[in-house]
Amino acid sequence: MVELTHDTRPIIGRGPPLGATFLTLAIAAIALMVADQRYDQLTRVRAWLSAAVYPVQVVVDLPFRAWDWVSGSFADRSRLRQENLELTARLRLSNLQLQRFAALEDENRRLRDMRENSAGVADRVLVASILNVDLDPFRHRVVLDKGAVDGVFKGQAVLDADGIFGQVAQVHAKTAEVILISDAEHAIPVQSNRSGLRTIAVGTGDSERLSLPFVTVEADLKQGDLLLSTGMGGVFPPGYPIAEVTQVVRNASTTFALVDARPTARLDRDREVLLVWFDPPVAEEPPATAETAPTDAPPTEAAPAPTATATPAPGAEE
Repeated sequence: MVELTHDTRPIIGRGPPLGATFLTLAIAAIALMVADQRYDQLTRVRAWLSAAVYPVQVVVDLPFRAWDWVSGSFADRSRLRQENLELTARLRLSNLQLQRFAALEDENRRLRDMRENSAGVADRVLVASILNVDLDPFRHRVVLDKGAVDGVFKGQAVLDADGIFGQVAQVHAKTAEVILISDAEHAIPVQSNRSGLRTIAVGTGDSERLSLPFVTVEADLKQGDLLLSTGMGGVFPPGYPIAEVTQVVRNASTTFALVDARPTARLDRDREVLLVWFDPPVAEEPPATAETAPTDAPPTEAAPAPTATATPAPGAEE
């Protein structure tokens, strides 16, 4: 029986020495480089090898490209998100600035209108801002930021750009409470701009409605008439708009008509109002005549006629 023996010598030791192998490869590499440099004979081989190795290069480089694309996508997304947040914040800030500019422009327009409208009815005006509004639905009152130190007095007229707003009810050092013309406890004399009819407008507790309870069914008043202040009592300047008649209902069985009017002032929307000072017109009393003299006055005694004294001419006395 043949017995197989196993060769336990190392494989490396079976071939040529490592130094000879390295030297052979180095000589071959140098020879190939010289041949490629001088004779250009390995161009086709190099091109074929490049084409053969290209798929391997693509496969090896694919994970790195994928990683760069993913990391770049996340970076771009984070950058775009940050830019979006910054642009959104700038847009909101710009909108706030535009709203503020619009509010300032509207405020300037209202103040200009108030100045122009009150120029002919008041000797002095003072712009006041509304600090507080009474939350009681049955009390239409506001608090202004002007008081006694500014010359405000009780009963003073308060206007806005469109009409009479109310009058001062209470005065404090630096604030004043104003009762609106729509308050149920307020009444104001009015006159129709068309017919000259005078009557009383009473607040109803509704900022959009005044009542005229003392207009008879025969009175010359109709829908659309503008009601102006009469100036009676010296509280409100004469000729300033108060309300516009919105409803006139006449019933033959009643004495008075049902008349409603809408205030021209923006009672529930104003933020600035005008405190006005004016000199009410003083009616001149006509001079007393024989016809207008009272008949029950005691008779007056006639004064004695002066006696005439003759003055002698010069040289007459002897």
